[in-house]
Amino acid sequence: MADVHYLDCIEIKSPKNGACSIFYSDIDGEATINLTDAGYQSTFDDVSSHINEFYGPNVIFDNVIVTHNDNDHCGGIINILETYEVGNLWMLRPWKYANELIDRFSRYKSVENLETRLRDVYSNLAALEDIALEKGIPIHEPFQGMHIGKSLVLAPTKERFLDLIVESEKTPDAVKSFSSDGLFRGVFEGIECAINFIRSLWGEENFPSQGTSAENEMSVVQFISCPQHNFMLTGDAGREGLTEALDYLETLYGGVPQIDFFEVPHHGSRRNLSTELLDRLFGERLSEQPSESGSRFSAVVHSCRLDSTHPRKVVIRAIHHRGGKICSVESGWWLAGHNKPERPNSSPAAGLPYPNDQEE
Repeated sequence: MADVHYLDCIEIKSPKNGACSIFYSDIDGEATINLTDAGYQSTFDDVSSHINEFYGPNVIFDNVIVTHNDNDHCGGIINILETYEVGNLWMLRPWKYANELIDRFSRYKSVENLETRLRDVYSNLAALEDIALEKGIPIHEPFQGMHIGKSLVLAPTKERFLDLIVESEKTPDAVKSFSSDGLFRGVFEGIECAINFIRSLWGEENFPSQGTSAENEMSVVQFISCPQHNFMLTGDAGREGLTEALDYLETLYGGVPQIDFFEVPHHGSRRNLSTELLDRLFGERLSEQPSESGSRFSAVVHSCRLDSTHPRKVVIRAIHHRGGKICSVESGWWLAGHNKPERPNSSPAAGLPYPNDQEE
């Protein structure tokens, strides 16, 4: 039987952006289904409707991966664990490292108290832990180098994850390091004044200097290599996480391998990518716009119909500049891979046109 593999990104019908994707592979007679994130609890009906239609209500998820604590990614995982059979749960739990972090938190002298505090701060993950333990679902740590079915974790490393816990705005009692820019993440993240747009020539990219939050940087980044295609799943990872991921790929392959299908981080935010990162991922900007049929790779954004600000125009432009086709799940599901199934009478995501302006 012919090999099959595909990434299925599900539309989250919500006033705010959410993310949920499924990677299915049946290679050399070995079938695996991994689910990464699941949107909000309030949007689970949309997710389960998609799952039941295309995978069946009795589907077994070999692995469920939680990229990070944010509700738009992990809220619906509660429902996944309660509704479907799950073989393994993969997530990073900050409180598990309280004994290694205690000296970096000035107000805490007791490991037990710090552990309790971190469980409170990361309550979404703590709720998932409780359900998994109750159901007997094994929990694993998705640190760099771990294999999750066909998926290889590129980031974060344990060391950087512990640093991010300390830097996070959720943990204000930590002794934070002034040697990093972590102190300044939360000041800018999510604060967008009225945005002006500027008319721009082909190839121009105006990414801001400030990066994303420590919480987003905690995101699990995955690389999936199949005989015909390579995939990269990014969650809400920012420039630091993606740099760590690419550095690791280079140690494994001697360079960054061709990425055929790319999940744009953080719903297309302009604070997660940069010109330099995209050059490493896909090569330098082309001198002119290629035809759609000549696309070199495909990218998908987890954005919703009611958010008119995402994906950012500079992100759309940057994908086009490197010969990519970019789609948003705001118009329907996105399916990409090898021997992927036909889905009649349902709506696939549409490509996003090249904008002639970008954020100032």
